[in-house]
Amino acid sequence: MAAPKYYLYFVAFLSLSLLLKKAEAIPTYTATHCTNTTTYAPNTTFQNNLNLLFYYLSNNISQSNGYFFSIAGFSTSNAVGGTLLCRGDVTTTVCEQCLSTALQEIRRRCPNQREALIWYDECSMRYTNKYFAVDKIVPRVNLDDGVNVSGVDLRRFNQSLHRLLIDLVTKAAGSQSMKFADGEVAVTESVTVYGLEQCTNDLTDNECERCLRNAIGTLPYGKQGARALLPSCNVRYQLYPFFALSSSPSSGGRKLGPGIVAVVVIVPIVSLIILFLGCFYFKIRLKKNILMPTLRENFGDQIQTLESLQFTLVTIEAATNQFSSENKIGSGGFGEVYKGVLQDGRHIAVKKLSKGSEQGTIEFKNEIVLIAKLQHRNLVTLYGFCSEEHEKMLVYEYVPNKSLDYFLFDRYKQRVLNWHERYKIIRGIARGIYYLHDQSRLKIIHRDLKPSNILLDEKMNPKISDFGMAKLIDIDQHQGNTKRIAGTYGYMSTEYAMHGHFSEKSDVFSFGVIILEIISAKRNALSFDSPDFDDLLSYAWKNWRDEKPLEILDPDIEKSFYFAEVIKCIQIGLLCVQQNPENRPTMERIVSYLSSDSVELPLPQEPAGVMGTRIIPSIIPRRTILDQHKSSNTTGSSKNDVTMSNYFPR
Repeated sequence: MAAPKYYLYFVAFLSLSLLLKKAEAIPTYTATHCTNTTTYAPNTTFQNNLNLLFYYLSNNISQSNGYFFSIAGFSTSNAVGGTLLCRGDVTTTVCEQCLSTALQEIRRRCPNQREALIWYDECSMRYTNKYFAVDKIVPRVNLDDGVNVSGVDLRRFNQSLHRLLIDLVTKAAGSQSMKFADGEVAVTESVTVYGLEQCTNDLTDNECERCLRNAIGTLPYGKQGARALLPSCNVRYQLYPFFALSSSPSSGGRKLGPGIVAVVVIVPIVSLIILFLGCFYFKIRLKKNILMPTLRENFGDQIQTLESLQFTLVTIEAATNQFSSENKIGSGGFGEVYKGVLQDGRHIAVKKLSKGSEQGTIEFKNEIVLIAKLQHRNLVTLYGFCSEEHEKMLVYEYVPNKSLDYFLFDRYKQRVLNWHERYKIIRGIARGIYYLHDQSRLKIIHRDLKPSNILLDEKMNPKISDFGMAKLIDIDQHQGNTKRIAGTYGYMSTEYAMHGHFSEKSDVFSFGVIILEIISAKRNALSFDSPDFDDLLSYAWKNWRDEKPLEILDPDIEKSFYFAEVIKCIQIGLLCVQQNPENRPTMERIVSYLSSDSVELPLPQEPAGVMGTRIIPSIIPRRTILDQHKSSNTTGSSKNDVTMSNYFPR
């Protein structure tokens, strides 16, 4: 008869939890910005792209970890990009509810707009068909409480406020995870001002700092509260704590924000629930061995392998100093990453997977057993895993140098990769992908190859990361379909981004983009600093077609490159990004291209996403540039005196 009683307890607990969750998750609307000047007509390409963008965004809310960016459409005029951003201190439930509401409300409040922004206290969402410059203060929304500060010296108040806001700029811009910071400063014993600042995750440290300083410049000082809302950053201050505090405020009689009121009400209720459930928790735990399958039943002869790969939560906490913020080195839709040191001296990177993962514990462990058997010098080594107390973690080797994107795209990079290092990186990435596709006991499609997922060891050897949870397919299977697009715009092939069709050739496309980015040190995205610069694929193709391929070369290596190697890599890159997947080479073929100086490569055609008339290569005798320059083995050839009369399509 005990079962019905526990059932009633469970139903009561679940009902109360849902009510609390619902009450907690209601977002607070703040403001909207609509262009009101540029609209789109129904049933147009732009509307189709906007619908596709909202489909991407809505299907990635639970995986966003507070930030998500996507672009739909390849045409410059009709492409549309969107960004989701949650305040850095809100819970996952509040974040997801706020983003869902924002996606619904922004189109209702800004109908048929080609650009719109909506802000809530807990999140923001934007979409646009152009670029929001981080050094501009338009578009923006400024709000204030309309009440001046009283009972305190105004000059002292403004000085304290300014000091707080500038301090938060440094903290937010320098954050290694979400670019978020909050804090407080006591003006007098009875007056404390609280501040919060945040940038979108795509900004560099310098861009975030510029955006925040510009936002601060629009704030009215001397108010009881004010905020500046820009597309890429926001700033707010109040005389009460409006964000989640790590400790309780010490002053009495201070006004409490909505978040504090909710905590005061909810915490006692939750405590009672925990106490109530504790009386029969141990009875349920006694049945654990009966209700849960044994490891041996699920893993058979691989049980010893599994046990050798499993880390305890205590071990991981000790290695990462209790997952301290100082040890946090990254975050994303998958979760967060922390560095640590095991007792045996091994340096590790621990990836805490998002709790929203639908993968069961048995499936997770079974996959780990398989992935851990992948061993290649150009893959990050997976040491093992931890699966305890509803946490799932992957334990990787720690790679000391930063990711490839830092060395290519960071404006203030301290070190420039020379051509020898870049060519070694290209070949290493190719060997790693080839191993995943054809040489391992599994066939793995990575689906998110990009420079930030290429780590560099102490000798600048590339190591592909994030392959462990990629798409596993049968050895004899060559492609698959998915409704959830997992990847990064700019690196996704057309067939994958638009239709969810992924294959080995999807990774080949991404590799081609990476090659061109390594050569040019430019991202495959529209450059708004130069209106004459298309996306990188278009730019590379047009210069190849016009027999000026070295126009895309990074100026930092113009005096140190090997002519034949650069030309070959540009050609391979363009072959990899062909529109038709069948026209792209396999990774096996690419590795052979990079390993031989004598093999003749086919001519590339117009890559995916390039607008305009397709150029058909002339059928002419082809004497490769490799042959023309083989005898000289020239380095540092000027790109202004290159003659290639019978190699490029006309």
